[in-house]
Amino acid sequence: MMLMDNRPIGVFDSGLGGLSTVRAMKKLLPGEDIIYFGDTGRVPYGTRSNETVETYAAQDIKFLQSFSCKMIVAACGTVSTAAANVLHSTKEPSTGIAKPSAKAAVNATKNKNIGVMGTSATVNSGAFDKEIAALLPEAKVTSVSCPLLVSLVESNWIDIDDEVTNAAVKRYITPILNSGADTIILGCTHFPILAPIIQKIAGDGVTLIDSGLEEARYVGEVLREKGMQNDAAHHGTQRFFVSDKTQNFVDVARVLLGEDISDKCEFVDIFKVI
Repeated sequence: MMLMDNRPIGVFDSGLGGLSTVRAMKKLLPGEDIIYFGDTGRVPYGTRSNETVETYAAQDIKFLQSFSCKMIVAACGTVSTAAANVLHSTKEPSTGIAKPSAKAAVNATKNKNIGVMGTSATVNSGAFDKEIAALLPEAKVTSVSCPLLVSLVESNWIDIDDEVTNAAVKRYITPILNSGADTIILGCTHFPILAPIIQKIAGDGVTLIDSGLEEARYVGEVLREKGMQNDAAHHGTQRFFVSDKTQNFVDVARVLLGEDISDKCEFVDIFKVI
């Protein structure tokens, strides 16, 4: 008889970008319970120093550990890269977005030319470059810092026809397109939310790697390998915690998850629980 692990999975991000990972997990792992923490009171992380990101990540993880989570998932490109040492020091299995996204990009590219869109901290860490080089040493990688995109998503400026967001995406993506990349890693979980805009500007010939989706796939692999899956017949639940409860979080969640999470979303004073 197979043993089941009904503990929840802890997912965290600097804000609402990690909902792209939750969306994929709900689809791929419908039997798993999820505890989500969005640090909306301190977003963005991508412009902070590595030391600050590490401090925030440690606090976020400690909060999730209070729920006895069986796995810690950093649905945040900045934490995955700039604070990887903190993430991978947990007693629970953990993952970020860099490794699974790099693997997917290497498998997808036909011309060995890959672009990376990320926050300043992510790009400066060089983590995606290293992960790609380990898998495909001859790959050409063009990484571009896209600091405005996180704020645009957090502000719910995500409509495919939004002029400001389209202009920002075009400005950031142009160097990648000029490099000849045929594959682009959306190296921040906020960015898959803008995938329709990015794809429209990049064109159908460019493959976008959804970091949230690839991370969710990897989480499933880990759970299966370690025998930590919940009962497949269980209907997974989600609880959402934020350090600043904003209407934008609920509004974007409604678009991404297809439901109103108002009754599932709770404010938490992160400084009082750590």
